[in-house]
Amino acid sequence: MPRPSTVTRPVSKVTFAVLVLLTIEFLDEFVFGAREAAWPWIRAELGLGYAQIGMLLSLPSISSSVIEPFLGILGDTGRRRALVLGGGLAFALSLSLTAASQGFALLLLSFVLFYPASGAFVSLSQATLMDSDPTRHEGNMARWALAGSLGVVTGPLALSAGAALGIGWRGMYLLSAGLALALLAVAWRLPYTRHQEAAGSNSFRAGITQALCALRQRPVLRWLTLLQCSDLMLDVLLGFLALYFVDVVGVTPARAGAAVAIWTGVGLVGDLLLIPLLKRVPGLRYLRWSAACELILLPAFLLVPPVWAKFVLLGLLGLFNAGWYSILKAQLYSAMPGQSGTVMTVSNLFGLVGYLIPLGLGLVAEQFDLRVTMWLLLIGPVALLVGLKIDNNRDTAL
Repeated sequence: MPRPSTVTRPVSKVTFAVLVLLTIEFLDEFVFGAREAAWPWIRAELGLGYAQIGMLLSLPSISSSVIEPFLGILGDTGRRRALVLGGGLAFALSLSLTAASQGFALLLLSFVLFYPASGAFVSLSQATLMDSDPTRHEGNMARWALAGSLGVVTGPLALSAGAALGIGWRGMYLLSAGLALALLAVAWRLPYTRHQEAAGSNSFRAGITQALCALRQRPVLRWLTLLQCSDLMLDVLLGFLALYFVDVVGVTPARAGAAVAIWTGVGLVGDLLLIPLLKRVPGLRYLRWSAACELILLPAFLLVPPVWAKFVLLGLLGLFNAGWYSILKAQLYSAMPGQSGTVMTVSNLFGLVGYLIPLGLGLVAEQFDLRVTMWLLLIGPVALLVGLKIDNNRDTAL
């Protein structure tokens, strides 16, 4: 009779740890979703221009790309628990600074702190989830993406509720800081000893050598490139979405927030459907098909004049890009077995150029028009179709 108890207890502990890790991702995307919907309010209150918004989207990522590679390497040397918990504290502090911002400078400082804090708190939590079952990278990344989608959907809705209650975007950031501290208290109980024992013999110098070697491997470079290109139809599009509806379509900030809610809400449905879909269809085959759909949907979205039609096409865009990040990131983890923390390192090193994309798009919008910027996002699905076709004969999953 003692066998069930000895089996059930470890399973329950694993389930609890997975739930906590997924909740960390939920909170991170909750903050992200609320911020993207709040841009019209933030811009109006702080008097920001397109170029400044582009800087707020690019400069923190660039500075973070200098810090996070070291965090990833340290995460594979047995120091992961301290990094995750310390990142959680910095995460909460950065949210508090954002809420207190009265101008561009302090807002930029808070974003510069937030990005590496998220890297330590969230990205290393993702790496820990990948370590929990190396044979289920795509499935666990799909669950991670679903938790993130829940956060992205909830963020704008909570922002709208906060606006109705009079607490505004500042109140939402303070609430998020409190939630981060509460989640940090729960994460304190997580056992990171299994990964630390596996990685404890790795030195920091060896980790740097492994990262540099990985950047010379063709499969690793391939997935890193496609991840950067796919982001044009993910976070980059979301970053300009509310401003596009206000400045180009001509709707109110409240209706622009509704557009963000549609995008994220349908994306949540897509991420939910992706989990059973991946049990029947190879991930890379689905990725090629969905990229072709996005290549048709984005021009239609930009060209149709009625707002209701734009909302419908926006929902379809959010549905068919589901799984882009999770499938590509899972391929990257599988290409680097036993180096989950180093995945974070190479992603940041390779992303140095990619982090300039929002700044470049912001400058294009400032110099020409936001309409031009939106058309440039077509580079994303085109790059995926080309990049996935190149190795069609080598990838049996295709």
